[in-house]
Amino acid sequence: MYNPTKPYKKEILRLIERTWKSPYVDVMPGLYPVIRKKFSYPEIHHTDGIGTKGIYHWQRRTFRHAVMDALAMNLNDLAMVGAIPYAFQNHIVLPKDDPLAIIEIVTALAHEARRRKIAMTGGETSIHEGADGLDISITVSGFLPASRKNMCRTGDVLIGLKSGGLHANGMTKVRSIFSGAWRRECTEPTVIYADLIMPLLARYDIHGMMHITGGAFTKLKDILGPHDAYIEHSKQLMPQKIFQDIRKHGISNDEMYSTFNCGIGYVLSVAPKTAYKILRRLPNAGSIGMVTAGSGIVRIRSAFDGAHVEL
Repeated sequence: MYNPTKPYKKEILRLIERTWKSPYVDVMPGLYPVIRKKFSYPEIHHTDGIGTKGIYHWQRRTFRHAVMDALAMNLNDLAMVGAIPYAFQNHIVLPKDDPLAIIEIVTALAHEARRRKIAMTGGETSIHEGADGLDISITVSGFLPASRKNMCRTGDVLIGLKSGGLHANGMTKVRSIFSGAWRRECTEPTVIYADLIMPLLARYDIHGMMHITGGAFTKLKDILGPHDAYIEHSKQLMPQKIFQDIRKHGISNDEMYSTFNCGIGYVLSVAPKTAYKILRRLPNAGSIGMVTAGSGIVRIRSAFDGAHVEL
């Protein structure tokens, strides 16, 4: 039975308040926290959640992994424009009242927030009885210390960063293919590439970046402009077994590359000299292609059968 008084509220507030020691904001406690910023840069606000992957997380009680998925969906996207996150709010949805789950989720959120100097400035918990799984939706606020144009250039090398597997997109298709059965890959968390990208931005001129999530490699069209991209998997960035197994269920190349990351979770577009320097710093990355003059087409040599895919 749902207890609307939320008897765990004090413990949740204690966890949240521990994130308020921030180099970016002062937070004054009260009925609603009052935030005073320590900067005067332009800002970006971004919201995302974990989607139907939350069904698996609820079934397996992999709550910390669910938190990492929710953070990755937001922080990785903000990294594409070089935004530094300074605060976030969350909305946790559960199919039944489960104080232990709520405390575990908020504890993990607070831990990751402190690690990244992000203040938790608010949140809500909703109980949706009859739902199949949980959801963690987060709105992250970030500031832009410098304006940057996220766009590929002719002659750029494309660098792929290895994915951890499925990440948090294409899960509805996965559930359909495997009839809802759990596999270890279904609850492995999304890689938080922002932890790698932000230090790189401070040192190198990265022309374009894309987080390969929903829509998969079609998302590269957003940063191609009047260019085409040609992609071929490097040896260290081949699709993991889960993607090979999905492919065996009759999924076409076009659908594989427009639904799943197929082993590549993030793409950087940089000048050749810069590519060499970055690849020396990133062990789980490889050169996967190039950018040419064109009209916004993504061409991929399929790692599954060698066929040419055009998106």
